[in-house]
Amino acid sequence: MIGYIKGTIEGILSDSVLLENNGIGYRVFTSGMVISQISGLHELMTFFTYMHVREDEISLFGFPTREELNAFQLLLGVNGIGPKAALSILSVLSVNDLTLAVMAEDTKSITKANGIGVKGANRVIMELKDKLTLDDAFGAEKTENAVSRGTAVAKSDSIQDTILALASLGYSESDAIKAVRQIPDADQMEADVLLKQALRKMI
Repeated sequence: MIGYIKGTIEGILSDSVLLENNGIGYRVFTSGMVISQISGLHELMTFFTYMHVREDEISLFGFPTREELNAFQLLLGVNGIGPKAALSILSVLSVNDLTLAVMAEDTKSITKANGIGVKGANRVIMELKDKLTLDDAFGAEKTENAVSRGTAVAKSDSIQDTILALASLGYSESDAIKAVRQIPDADQMEADVLLKQALRKMI
C-alpha cells in the first residue's frame, strides 16, 4: 500500500491532480479545497494517500496533511458515504469545520456538499460524533509521552469547561465553539480567563 507520494504537479483536473514521481504520473483524487490551494503546475507537493479498490477500478485518493486523510477515512466509515461523497464534504468543509459541524449537529453546513442531503448529513453526525473531539476542532497536537498527554488533557478540559459555561448562559454550542476558536492560544489559557475573552467575542 502506498503511504504517501512526493512529486510535482503536472496536471490539475476538476477532481484530481497528476503527480509525477520518478517519471511516473499518478492520478490522485483530492478535494476541491485542496485543488483550489495549488499555486500551479510544477509545484512540489506531498500527498498522504488512500487506495480504494473495487472489482473494476483502483483509485488513489490523497491529501496534503494526515488530518485531512484521517477525516476522509472517517467519512468513508459512515454508512452510505463513498469516496466521492467524502471528497464532496471535504471540498466545502475543512477538517476543523467538519468537526465543529458534527459536534454542533449542524446539518446545514454539511448539506452544502454536493450530493449530501439532510439524511446523509444526519448519518455523518450520528456516526462521527463519538469519533471527533474538541482537540480535533482546535487542531491540538498529540504527543507520545505521558507528561504531554497530561497537559493536552488539561488544555482540553479548560476549553470544554468554557464551552459548557457559555452553553449554561444560553449560547448555542456551535456559537460557543466558534467564539473560543477565535481566541489566539486558547488552549494555553485557564478556563476563567478563556471564558472572559470568549464572552467578549459573543457580544
